[in-house]
Amino acid sequence: MTQDRYSRQMLFKHIGSDGQDKIKRQHVLIVGMGALGTHLAEGLVRSGIGELTIVDRDYIEYSNLQRQTLFSEADADAALPKVIAAETKLLAIRKDVVIHSHIAHVDRQFLEAHATNISLILDATDNFETRQLINDYAYQQNIPWIYGGVVQSTYIEAAFIPGTTPCFNCMVPQLPTINMTCDTVGVIQPAVTMTTSLQIRDALKLLIEHTPDTKLTYGDLWEGTHFSFGFSKLYRTNCPTCGQNPTYPHLNETKRQYVSLCGRDTVQYENPNISQEMLGVFLNQHKIAFKRNPYIIQFQYKGYRIVSFKGGRMLIHGMKQPQEAIKLINQLFG
Repeated sequence: MTQDRYSRQMLFKHIGSDGQDKIKRQHVLIVGMGALGTHLAEGLVRSGIGELTIVDRDYIEYSNLQRQTLFSEADADAALPKVIAAETKLLAIRKDVVIHSHIAHVDRQFLEAHATNISLILDATDNFETRQLINDYAYQQNIPWIYGGVVQSTYIEAAFIPGTTPCFNCMVPQLPTINMTCDTVGVIQPAVTMTTSLQIRDALKLLIEHTPDTKLTYGDLWEGTHFSFGFSKLYRTNCPTCGQNPTYPHLNETKRQYVSLCGRDTVQYENPNISQEMLGVFLNQHKIAFKRNPYIIQFQYKGYRIVSFKGGRMLIHGMKQPQEAIKLINQLFG
């Protein structure tokens, strides 16, 4: 692949040909392939990243199309998993990039299996628990990671570098309160691109071995406010992740079979003993109508829409509490 496509980036004095070569040799993990993740993936592929691992547990719906830039109406009609559609679009942009795509829920087991040979982790999630998990794993394995969050018209971003900056846990008490999600209060596209512009900026710095400033940036694009403050003094010696005696508590949490998805009125259920083949036979036997593609099975049961993925993971839509899901699954499978 000709380097001419990167000529304008290489003319930028902080990158040059040496920096471009470094970007080409790097491998980045993006956790989440929604609004932030699609922007980040496209930006890195266009920048010349050599290898990309993308992971997301969800599929494409029409409500995603307003801000998740790699997807089309055809993808939503087919209910394609986000990483599958994203990989297709990214390879159409640049055929020489190496992409590993995973339809999965990110937990310790996933990170240990797929995040052992990477240069950087980009946070494109929508929930606090996964960020805490990423933070623990990154500091245990000495991998930098970049936090990003967006809701309504607000944006927030920071780079965390083990051995150089305090970690996300140290920062939490000082973070601006963003306890809403785009599924409950909405989000506008310009706030997404503001967040990912800051993330890609710091990603490029790290990929060419320049250390970003130890700063958190946040603001409200609609109101026109923008703030940045240093957090190097927030380090806590007793921090369980980056302190003097780290225990990485979020890596050691017990995996839960039922998980409520933040702000989505959806519960995730996992049972590896339920294969797609078994589920299809079961639904036919009980005369429950369903639709399927190579990746998922969709059906309705007692007024709930259920989407099943390979590996025994299901999303139960229209439900908030794991206790409700336990009752429904017992009624369904006995």
